[in-house]
Amino acid sequence: MEEVSVLHMSSGDGESSYANNSSSHEIVIRKSLQVLVDTIEATANHDIFFNECFKIADLGCSSGKNTLSITFAIVDMIHKTCSKYNRRTPQFQVYLNDLFGNDFNNIFKLLPNFYANLKKEKGEDFSPCFVSAVPGSFYDRIFPDKSLHLVYSSSSIHWLSQVPEGLENNKSNIYMAKTSPPNVFQAYKNQYYTDFTKFLQLRSKEIVCGGGMVLTFNCRSRANPTSDDCCSAWELLAIVLVDMVKEGLIPQTKLNSFNIPFYSPCEEEVMNVIENEGSFFLDKLSDFQVNWDPHDTDYASLNDSVELSDAHGETYAKVKRAVVEPMLASHFGSSIIEMVFKKYAKYVSEHLVRSKTRSFNIVISLTRK
Repeated sequence: MEEVSVLHMSSGDGESSYANNSSSHEIVIRKSLQVLVDTIEATANHDIFFNECFKIADLGCSSGKNTLSITFAIVDMIHKTCSKYNRRTPQFQVYLNDLFGNDFNNIFKLLPNFYANLKKEKGEDFSPCFVSAVPGSFYDRIFPDKSLHLVYSSSSIHWLSQVPEGLENNKSNIYMAKTSPPNVFQAYKNQYYTDFTKFLQLRSKEIVCGGGMVLTFNCRSRANPTSDDCCSAWELLAIVLVDMVKEGLIPQTKLNSFNIPFYSPCEEEVMNVIENEGSFFLDKLSDFQVNWDPHDTDYASLNDSVELSDAHGETYAKVKRAVVEPMLASHFGSSIIEMVFKKYAKYVSEHLVRSKTRSFNIVISLTRK
């Protein structure tokens, strides 16, 4: 699997698209906003705020309304901070970055409305905001030296640059699982350390001294790499694929060679990489949880009716499909997709009856030294 070409969210604006199944990611964004406000305030104290043009990069921007909603929020935060310091709001250059297969056209269609809303809320004389797309992997250089003032990324850097090597014995699993051999956990950890270190090194070249970076990503609540908030969603998907092998719908060899290029670090691992890489001050690290089904607000109860349980399972299956369908279709073929997620919704429903699992996320604020 060539990650750079198939690792992207489901495109378009149809029923199974990421654009229509990203409400849980919207919640992640909302929960990280205060850290973003604090980071922008701290950046202003370095006086880099008040240049002619303030340059922002959203790494792993994906597509849909979330992309431009966070852009609007950042511009608004900077405008308010400038007003607080009695300074003129600068012009804005916003770079939207994702891999080459990302549906940038979906974002472009939303831009006229974005610009109209900006003028409506801020006035015709508000500083210009220029939005452009910059395709490419954030595990490579994507911007010139010292060209960015603020980097933002949400729900992206838990994706690795590649599937770790040496997973041949992780048979019938597609990620780290309770039945995975010890070398699998080490391989994933090593790939994460390599990738996140490189990510920080590259950004340290692209961000001006005193510039800020806010990163929100999937994590795990404990050091144990098989904690439920880290692995259970992937284990359920693996069970579906095993079922389909038994039914003769996919070959065992195909399943054995499929692993997800994803890693949910624990907080200690995140801090270790930042400290060892050394280019950034870690200003803040906080964590929060998000329900698998963002519409299921009664997470204290395990007494859902069958209908409610099925609805929660179907909602989460749509969320997961919007994220992993391109990878599954590339590896197994598109003909199995409908059946995969029909089965997956069933397994998720049964799981949520037993355990109201949440995803664990962290948000970190960094300042370039």
